[in-house]
Amino acid sequence: MTKSVQYSEPRDYRPCAGVMLISRTGMVWVGRRIDTPGGWQMPQGGIDEGEEPRDAALRELEEEIGTANALIIGESRDWLSYDLPAALIGKVWKGRYRGQKQKWFACRFLGDDGEIDIHGVDHPEFDAWKWVPISEVAGLIVPFKRQIYAALVEEFAAFACPEEV
Repeated sequence: MTKSVQYSEPRDYRPCAGVMLISRTGMVWVGRRIDTPGGWQMPQGGIDEGEEPRDAALRELEEEIGTANALIIGESRDWLSYDLPAALIGKVWKGRYRGQKQKWFACRFLGDDGEIDIHGVDHPEFDAWKWVPISEVAGLIVPFKRQIYAALVEEFAAFACPEEV
């Protein structure tokens, strides 16, 4: 028997913060998700009750890649949202949400690659990572998040340039 899921505002979308981590050379960090073969994404995760989105972004960065050695240099103008594919609704986030609303931050990575440790975190989400040109970011993400990533590439493009010496 199929169960009908009803949603009501404001719980339709899980609040989330995301980070476009940009290297000193202007490249963007992406990680390959353990649970989605071939699926890459930037660090992102839920905002805890009472937590500010900026704080959540840096916390998620540290929880997912092992370091928060970064400086926030930009913030998305708006909250961006996506819907989960029908096959995932009711299966992720204990069935409470149909998607996420996300606040994104462009961050300059201040450390070196040796600080990034995706395997040494408490709950690894990635099995590989790499730096890519911003132009490749949207094409690496799962299709249902691609529109958000395309918007972020456009909005944050000015930040993805080599750091001036």
